Amino acid sequence: MKKFLSTIALVCVTFLGLSKGQPAYVIYTAKGAETDFEKMVKFAEEKSYVFFGEYHNNPISHWLQFELTKALYTTKKNNLILGAEMFEADNQYIMDEYLNSLISEKSFSEEVRLWPNYNTDYKPLFEFAKANKLAFIATNIPRRYASVVYKKGLEGLNSLSDLAKSYIVPLSTFEFDTTVNCYKDLLNADHGGYNMAVAQAIKDATMAYFIDKNMKPNATFLHYNGAYHSDSFEGIIHYLKKKAAIETIMTISTVTQENVETLSEENKGIADFIICVPETMTTTH
Repeated sequence: MKKFLSTIALVCVTFLGLSKGQPAYVIYTAKGAETDFEKMVKFAEEKSYVFFGEYHNNPISHWLQFELTKALYTTKKNNLILGAEMFEADNQYIMDEYLNSLISEKSFSEEVRLWPNYNTDYKPLFEFAKANKLAFIATNIPRRYASVVYKKGLEGLNSLSDLAKSYIVPLSTFEFDTTVNCYKDLLNADHGGYNMAVAQAIKDATMAYFIDKNMKPNATFLHYNGAYHSDSFEGIIHYLKKKAAIETIMTISTVTQENVETLSEENKGIADFIICVPETMTTTH
């Protein structure tokens, strides 16, 4: 673990040492004003829910996720709860067993459906939770059930067992809103369609459900997800704000641009803080 983090630190130093005209990243406010990591942390400390929208293969996203996690832990301690799209709800008990040192890392890695880039991008976050005895919540719907929705529609879930349904937002409370832009885009896309949009929505609703279910008084819930799931306060937040005041929610997004010296108009307003990374940045996979 130490060797891995040292490597990440070295890579990040290399990024920061790029040519003077091309920084590795710039952080902007929603209005496009340049800001910095410390101000982003201060803002996060005042919020109950923090959504870090990443590009899954972007090393700057993953580095700053780890740095933000460490910074929030400094002030929040055990009032910090972690959660991620990258873990599915039916794996929670296995995750808890590993976090509590009841099973080996080998057993954990063999039995949990880890993303291919887990070792490089998410393991540092998970091991940080383990070392500091933090809860780490698997928020996503099991992918096999999202696939059922895509192939058979929402009604395809009705035949599932009660146990299976416990890993999904309660179907009696789920509503699909075709006016939400991120779902409307899928409805109108050539590769999309109604069932795909509903499958995307039930992912978001399930993540919101497990975030709300595992929230505690006075805590900050830091959630890692693809930027698509929280940009423009849609996706997960569309469902979470039915339970939580919008003022308690903070969003971070990641974007790439050819030139990062100013934030493009299309990227303004998509989050409270926008991490702008050069398009030429290397990827983790």
